[in-house]
Amino acid sequence: MASSTDDAADAATRLGFSSGQVIQELGYDDDVDEGLRAALEALTGNELADEDYDDVTDGAVIWFRDDDGDLTDFLVDAMTVLDDNGPIWVLTPKSGRPGHVSHSDIEEAATTSGLHAMSTFAVAADWSATRLGTRGRGK
Repeated sequence: MASSTDDAADAATRLGFSSGQVIQELGYDDDVDEGLRAALEALTGNELADEDYDDVTDGAVIWFRDDDGDLTDFLVDAMTVLDDNGPIWVLTPKSGRPGHVSHSDIEEAATTSGLHAMSTFAVAADWSATRLGTRGRGK
């Protein structure tokens, strides 16, 4: 069952984006949750920027499946134009769905990219979202 408009709007809000922000989207394919995409565009007032966008972004949403290649490459691409401290969300198929990616694989790619996994939650009917952030400088 598809996400309701209200559920998608709530999920978009939980990702922490706000009006006026530019969000880059990587890994778009015909299986993405269109309701969540529409809710993100409604929330920010901007269309999602594609992989070729070369100006500064406020955040990134990466749709990633287990056969999409190297997640580290997607993360590096997203960080190329990402403003300091902008969130990167990795959206992966939920456990038991085709294309599911284990949390340990996400953590490994994040660590390799100089990031770390911060939180994960169900963001749509078939998708989980994992927020990645930059590592602090220690104490």
